[in-house]
Amino acid sequence: MTAQSRDKSQLRSRLWFDNPDNPGMTALYLERYLNYGLTREELQSGKPIIGIAQTGSDLSPCNRHHLDLAHRVREGIRAAGGVVMEFPVHPIQETGKRPTASLDRNLAYLGLVEVLYGYPLDGVVLTTGCDKTTPACIMAAATVNIPAIVLSGGPMLNGWFRGERTGSGTVVWKARELLAEGKIDYEKFIELVASSAPSVGHCNTMGTASTMNSLAEALGMSLPGCAAIPAPYRERGQIAYETGKRIVEMVWEDLKPSDILTREAFENAIVVNSAIGGSTNAPIHINAIAKHIGVPLSVEDWETVGHKVPLIVDLQPAGKYLGEEYHRAGGVPAVVNELMKHGLIHERALTVNGRTIGENCRGREAEDRDVIRSFDNPLMQDAGFIVLKGNLFDSAIMKTSVISKEFRDRYLSNPSDPDAFEGRAIVFDGPEDYHRRIDDPALGIDEHCMLFMRGAGPIGYPGAAEVVNMQAPDYLLKKGITSLPCIGDGRQSGTSGSPSILNASPEAAAGGGLALLRTNDRVRVDLRKGTADILISGEELAARRAELEKNGGYPYPASQTPWQEIQRAMVDQLSEGMVLKPAVKYQKVSQTFGVPRDNH
Repeated sequence: MTAQSRDKSQLRSRLWFDNPDNPGMTALYLERYLNYGLTREELQSGKPIIGIAQTGSDLSPCNRHHLDLAHRVREGIRAAGGVVMEFPVHPIQETGKRPTASLDRNLAYLGLVEVLYGYPLDGVVLTTGCDKTTPACIMAAATVNIPAIVLSGGPMLNGWFRGERTGSGTVVWKARELLAEGKIDYEKFIELVASSAPSVGHCNTMGTASTMNSLAEALGMSLPGCAAIPAPYRERGQIAYETGKRIVEMVWEDLKPSDILTREAFENAIVVNSAIGGSTNAPIHINAIAKHIGVPLSVEDWETVGHKVPLIVDLQPAGKYLGEEYHRAGGVPAVVNELMKHGLIHERALTVNGRTIGENCRGREAEDRDVIRSFDNPLMQDAGFIVLKGNLFDSAIMKTSVISKEFRDRYLSNPSDPDAFEGRAIVFDGPEDYHRRIDDPALGIDEHCMLFMRGAGPIGYPGAAEVVNMQAPDYLLKKGITSLPCIGDGRQSGTSGSPSILNASPEAAAGGGLALLRTNDRVRVDLRKGTADILISGEELAARRAELEKNGGYPYPASQTPWQEIQRAMVDQLSEGMVLKPAVKYQKVSQTFGVPRDNH
């Protein structure tokens, strides 16, 4: 469609503010929206009503910058002939919310669906940043299916400590090792970690925040170049203005999420995720978005589509650079351009600016080949995820781009059994159990052991927490053994460099094989075959399952709030996007059901 191809009578907001067929309700809707200074002319002249879904607040420091950016968005909307209505979104802050911000993704999604559908909005600017704000907002926009565009808040400036880059999140895991080894004390630990957050913005590493905002752009939901601009840069305010202008045009063009979020767009996102060294949380959130827009996408697609893609972005945790360099090197357009040269991008996928991703990114060469490398000079070949299956779980994800030389040499380099390892299982029921017992010499943990975390999934935790960041016991760290194989039914921070096996589904609390595992069992993982198994007989496995069921299943903590109980009753597993199962049947609500019934 071209701009102005819709008539103003087709705007859904007209059924609130200028409906001559129902003057009583029109007056009721109109009069209250005049009480803070809007005019009848604004609301009845056929200007699109544009919402700004505000995720910034004092509780969400990674997104707080949006409180300021919204002013530039407003100016862009007004310049393009729209009327602005800004509203809050339920806060989500990965580092602030207990027991986990994962609980809030679906809660924010539900609230935003109700706002987008039930209020007089013709289009919306989705402000994103911290990990789960991005999927929560896009999931809601996909469900309601009105014109929507993503404005990310941008990463923080680079962190520095004594002349070295300190990446947000990533430095925490390194600092933990130094503290455990006795190389730094508590005060220095805090100082080192705090150095990684020098400005407004989300994580400056390729953690889940930068991953999800990069993938929002790869999906076509953001303007080209939006994802990588650091929060304090002037370009961030400039693209906020352009985003505001563009959403008004999208309303006239009736350009909706369903036009953009196609199977080809999701495959583009998977490929880009591998090339940037994206987070293991990406499959959870991208699969959830796909479910809400009605596009088939499975966890297996992340391997079949994305594994044979090289890592070309040198960013922590898989590399050494940080967000400022990523932006200066060209960000997502430069990455996509490089992938396009080798036929890995569906170039005709549509984006929010009305052009295809091929048109947007062709010729956008990287400005710094140390940061965004050429396809033929990658940091690693075959850098996508591997999906593992076996009697431990139906699926789990392993991020290959963060497999260190130490880990590969110790566990994956046996010439008679390449890319496979066996070990003695050490099983922990939740992070409290892990912290209490990891240094217990009675466990006899050595470099041939494998650490397991269960009770950390969507039901068991609840919410699937980032607690599978398990490090070796202090006495092994002091010997230079910094990573052991870790497997869990929870998640891991996208900023972590540990090559853990994560997102195990079904989780222990849902009867998955991890619930049957016992300390001292032998476990085999084979990356070539894509398997992970407890090395016990089928008879023994069946006997353990019968015993588990007799005892009422895997025990987990009681719900502490109403929402915890509600979500636990209807949430799907991580492999299925951790969506609310009843929610995915609501597709393209705005078109399916039209405008909701009147309220008086």
